[in-house]
Amino acid sequence: MISRASKPLSPSLLLWSGTLLLYVHAASFPLNVQSQSILAWSLLALLAIIQANYTRIEQHLGASLRLFRLIVIFLAVFITLRYLAWRLTSTIGYHDPLSLLGALLLLAAELYGIAVYFLGAFVNAFPIKRTPPPLPEDPNLWPTVDILVPTYNEDPEMLETTLLAATQIHYPQHRFKVYLCDDGGTLQRRNRPDPAQAREALERHETLQALCAEVGAHYLTREKNLHAKAGNINSALEHCHGELVVILDADHVPTVDFLQNTVGFFLHDPKLFLVQTPHYFINPDPLERNLRTFEHMPSENEMFYTVIQHGLDFWNASFFCGSAAVLRRELIDKVGGVAGETITEDAETAMGLHGLGYNSVYYGKPMVAGLQPETFSGFTVQRMRWAQGMVQIFLLKNPWMQPNMSISQRLAYTSSVFFWFFPFARVVFLIVPGFFLLFGLRIYDANLQEFLAYALPHILAAILMSNALYGKTRWPFVSELYETVQSVYSLPAIIEVLRNPRSPSFAVTPKGERLDEDFVSSLAKPFYILLLLNILFMTAGALRLIFQPELTSITVITMAWAGINVIFILAAIGIMLEKAQKRAAYRINTQRTKAYPMSLEYAGQKCSCTLVNISHSGLAVHIPHNRIVPELGDVMSFDIYIPALDRLGHFHATVEGIHKQKRTAIQLGLSFKAENQTEKRTIVGLVYGWSELSAYNQQARQKRISPLAGLGYLYRTALFHAWEHVAFLSGVFSRDLLARLSHTIQALRARLVNMRQNTASPPSLSPEKTHEKPH
Repeated sequence: MISRASKPLSPSLLLWSGTLLLYVHAASFPLNVQSQSILAWSLLALLAIIQANYTRIEQHLGASLRLFRLIVIFLAVFITLRYLAWRLTSTIGYHDPLSLLGALLLLAAELYGIAVYFLGAFVNAFPIKRTPPPLPEDPNLWPTVDILVPTYNEDPEMLETTLLAATQIHYPQHRFKVYLCDDGGTLQRRNRPDPAQAREALERHETLQALCAEVGAHYLTREKNLHAKAGNINSALEHCHGELVVILDADHVPTVDFLQNTVGFFLHDPKLFLVQTPHYFINPDPLERNLRTFEHMPSENEMFYTVIQHGLDFWNASFFCGSAAVLRRELIDKVGGVAGETITEDAETAMGLHGLGYNSVYYGKPMVAGLQPETFSGFTVQRMRWAQGMVQIFLLKNPWMQPNMSISQRLAYTSSVFFWFFPFARVVFLIVPGFFLLFGLRIYDANLQEFLAYALPHILAAILMSNALYGKTRWPFVSELYETVQSVYSLPAIIEVLRNPRSPSFAVTPKGERLDEDFVSSLAKPFYILLLLNILFMTAGALRLIFQPELTSITVITMAWAGINVIFILAAIGIMLEKAQKRAAYRINTQRTKAYPMSLEYAGQKCSCTLVNISHSGLAVHIPHNRIVPELGDVMSFDIYIPALDRLGHFHATVEGIHKQKRTAIQLGLSFKAENQTEKRTIVGLVYGWSELSAYNQQARQKRISPLAGLGYLYRTALFHAWEHVAFLSGVFSRDLLARLSHTIQALRARLVNMRQNTASPPSLSPEKTHEKPH
C-alpha cells in the first residue's frame, strides 16, 4: 500500500514547478545597469499599457480577462524579483554597527512588503464569481435554519430593526427561527455588586424580552459572560437545532433574499461548512466621513469583499467573517462549536474546519446593511482587535500546522494572517528617512543610476499591478493611508500579543454613536509628532545638500521619500478632525435606481415625486413642481412601491425640512410616523429588504483611476483637510483665548470697582472699637 506522502508527483505539478524555477532563474540572471534599465523600463511600459486599458479589457474581453490578469502578475512579479536579487546582493554593506542595524531594519520591512505582495498576487490570480444553485420546488425539502443575532450593549432600537428584517426573510416560516442572544442581560450582569449596573442589566433583559415577543423572535441569554461572542453563540446553539446557522451582528440588517441565495449551496456539497457573504456598510467609516470620500470613492472594505474573498474562494480558503454567514450546524458541532482561543473567533473557526478537509463558498452579492464605527477611536478599537486576533492565529493556529490543508490553502491563509503585521513595516517606512538625513547612517548602498534601474521600476510595477487587480475597489495610495493611521496604535497591540499570545481580550466595537459637533480626536498627538519628525528630516536633508554635495542624488531620493511620508501624515491629521454626525439613522441613496416610484398626498392634492434617500426613521423626496406648499410639522401620506415585497406601501410622515431647489422644485425632509409594529415591519422591508439597492450604490463608486490621478487626489485631500484641521484648532484656540481675556478683563473691572468703593468710603469703626482705650 502506498501512503499519501509517497505518491508520485503529478505531471502538471512538475510542469508548474519547472516553469517556476526557470522564471526565478531568469529573474535573477545578472545584467549590467544599462541592460537592466532597458529590460525593466520596457517591461514596465508594457505593464502600463495593459493597466491603462484594463477597464476596456474587463468590459470587452471577459473570457480573456484571466490571461491578462496573469500577464500583469507575471510582468510585475518579474520586475520585483530582479529588484529583490539586486537588493539582497548589492545594497547591504558594512559601514558601522548603527548603519548595519538600520539597513537590516529597512531590509526586513521591504522583505515583509514583498512577501505580502507576492502572496496577494497568488491569492487573486483566479477569482471566481458564483451563482446560487436553485432550491428544490418542495419547500419542505429546504434546510431548517436558526438565525442568531448576538448582542452585548447595542441600542434596542438598532436590534429592533435587525430583528424585524430577519423575521421577514423570504423563507418558509416553519423552516427558520430567529434568536436574539443577549450578553448584556446575563444573570452575572443582573447580579452585579453595583446596584445601578445591576438595574441597567435587568432593564435591558426585560426590554429585549418584550421586544422579541413583539417582533416574533426568541430571546436567549446565559448565566455568565464567558468567552465573549464565541461563548454567546455556543450557549445559544444549545437551545436551537436547525440544520444551518446564520450569524448576524446586531447592526447587520438582512435583505429578504438572504437565505434563498445561500442555503442552496449546502444541498450540493455535503462537506460544505460555510457560505460567507459580503459585509456592506451604509455609513462611511471615520476616514471616509472626515475626508468626505464616501459617495464617490470605493469604501475600504470593498477590496476585501469584492475582490480578495473571490480570490480566496478559488483556493477553497474563503473564511468566516463573523457575520452575514451561513454555517452547517453538524460540522460546527464536530469541532466543539465556534472557536474561542483567539479574539477573532470567526477566522479561527474557519481555519479549523478547512484544516479538517471541509469546504467553504463565498457568494459576493451584498445582502446585509451594517454600520461602521463613527469615530476614529471606535475604528481603532475594531482594527486593533482584528490585528491582535490574526496575530494570535498566526502564533497559536498557524496554517502550516493544520493537518489536511492543501499548499494553496496554507498560502492563502498565510496571506490573510500575515497582512496584519503591516504596522511594523509601515512605522519603519515612516522613520527610516531620518536615519540617513538626520544621522547620516548608510542604510542603502546604491547610486541614482541603480535606483532608477532597479528600485523605481519595482515600486511602479507594484503600483500598476495593484491598480489592475484592485483598482475598481481600492484607489492608488488609499491602502497606504489606512495603514498609516492604524499602525501607530496597532503596533503596540501586536507587540503585546507577541509577548503573550493569550493576553488580548475581546473589545466590542462601538456602533451607532452620534457626534453633535466637530472635534479633534484624542488620538491625534502621535501624528503631530510624526509630522514634525519628517519635517525635521527634510530640513536636515536640505542642509546636507549644501554641505555634502557629493551625496546629492541619494539625499534628494531620501528627501522625496520623507516628503511622501509628510503627505500621508497630513492626510492622517485631516482624518483626526472628527466631523459631526447628527442623524439618528443613516440615509441610503436611492437616486441610482428607478425602482421606487411614489406619489405624495397633501391637503387633498396628489403629485408624483422622486425618492432621494431613505432610512428606517425618515426619507427625503424631490418634488419637481411646487404644487403643494406644506409647513414644518405637517403630516402627509404617500404611496411607494416596495421592491422587496413586490407591492405598494402606504405611509404617513411628518415634514421636518423644506428646501427650495431650482425654479419651482422643492425637497422635503420627512420622518416616518409608524403607528404600530406592522407599519414598522413594512418600513424595514422598504428600506433594507431589496438587495439590488446595495449593489447599485456599491457599483456606482467602483471606478478605476490612474496612479497619477490617485497621487494627485491624495495630495489635494491631504492639504485641504490638514488645513481644515489647523483652522479648526486656530478657531478653538482663538475662542479660548478670547474667553480667557474676557474673564480676565471682567475680573480686573470688578477689582477696580471694589478699590474705588473702598477709597470713597473709609471703613466705620464698630461700637466696641469706638470705646477702646489705647494701650
